[in-house]
Amino acid sequence: MSNGNSAERYWRANLRLVAGCLAVWFIASLGFGVILVEPLNRIRFFGFELGFWFAQQGSILVFIALIFYYAWRMNRLDREHDLDEE
Repeated sequence: MSNGNSAERYWRANLRLVAGCLAVWFIASLGFGVILVEPLNRIRFFGFELGFWFAQQGSILVFIALIFYYAWRMNRLDREHDLDEE
């Protein structure tokens, strides 16, 4: 397999990962925190309306979880393509 093809597969996998993370973040922040806030406000979560919770706390926690997921997945992707620093 040529080195150029391997680099292209690595970059394509990286872009898919970034797109997936952005989609999850978009759904959590704009979808749950803004667009679906009214239906979610009918559900209580730790004494707060769920839509309010997503707008204030949930999207931030999802973003932090995505950072850790991205770092973990990129380390794995680097090892799969022999690009790790170890």
